[in-house]
Amino acid sequence: MTGSGLTSERLAYLDLMREIEDFLYAEADLLDERDYDPWLDLFTDDVIYWMPMRKNVSFEDRAKETTAEDDLAWFHDDKDTLIKRVRQLQTGIHWADEPISRVAHVITNIRLAEPVTSLADGEKLTTKCRFIVYRNRLETETDILVGRREDTLLRTGDSLKIARRKILLDQSVLMAKNLTMFF
Repeated sequence: MTGSGLTSERLAYLDLMREIEDFLYAEADLLDERDYDPWLDLFTDDVIYWMPMRKNVSFEDRAKETTAEDDLAWFHDDKDTLIKRVRQLQTGIHWADEPISRVAHVITNIRLAEPVTSLADGEKLTTKCRFIVYRNRLETETDILVGRREDTLLRTGDSLKIARRKILLDQSVLMAKNLTMFF
């Protein structure tokens, strides 16, 4: 090992991780600023944006804690559905978000699901992270949603796109009145 321990492979890994972190943090900023059109551009045309439901199960049944992709879900959207959800919010008359909510996304614990040091054009990789989404609405409505995400990212030229997002809330009963925010 060299004195600094920074081999070219390690530097390539750190560079890729920094690019992924910057991408996910910039996405959170777009959501917090309600800048939805550039946010939609971060997704591939065939994206799957999915939040399965969580169930309370015994330890021995823990493999059944999360609903399957062909089962019930809080949402299971494609690009067209995401666009429709955004357009509905952009009307300014969405009943569940008028007046508009104040939302803040905290993204943390970003890591690669498998060790990769580079991502060539057309290649995909999976990231995992934790999130907190804070929403305040009207005078007294506050929601704090905590969970984890699994994102499949696709390299397209010099940029990244989200090809798949699985969102797991760390609650089995939704305490929020609605899910008008994005994760």
